[in-house]
Amino acid sequence: MDSLLTPVLILVLVAAGVLLAIRAWSRRSQRARSEAAPQPAPDSAELARAAAGKLSEEQHRRLYALIAQGQAMAAIKVYLEATGEGLRASRDAVTALAAHPQPFRAPEAAPEAAPDEDDVPQRFSYRYRAIASKGDVTREVSSNMLNDEIYGRIRTLAKSGDTEAAATALTRHSDISMKQAREFIALLDD
Repeated sequence: MDSLLTPVLILVLVAAGVLLAIRAWSRRSQRARSEAAPQPAPDSAELARAAAGKLSEEQHRRLYALIAQGQAMAAIKVYLEATGEGLRASRDAVTALAAHPQPFRAPEAAPEAAPDEDDVPQRFSYRYRAIASKGDVTREVSSNMLNDEIYGRIRTLAKSGDTEAAATALTRHSDISMKQAREFIALLDD
């Protein structure tokens, strides 16, 4: 009887080792499959394009106006109500839209390539006023080449620390000098 106990124990240990190896291999292959599935990062440009495509023109305008005013919670609420997505998905979408501003595209229109930085800015039929102040210093920029969306992009650049790009964008969309643009942007980067 003792002579059979040793081979049986060895057989049980080998079987247990084989089962553990199979289990580890299946987990590794599942992890590899889930990592291989392309899912856009929460703040990626792809997510921003997809999120912008779910909005009507009015919702798009309202959302970017709220982002430009720094009202992230209100922007998330607008996106949540517009799309019916969950709170986390709405938060990720608004974060992506703030990081990667998207122009409004009608649903039937095919996505266009990103505008080239050398393009001439569009002129609007109204003058947009952007006001920035800190303490007793106030600066105003008035231009018919600005709107909520463009000013929101400029504010996002300034808030992210890229003040030179924000100043360049502001001079591109207004008739002020680079020095004046830098002074205006300095009031935005709180």
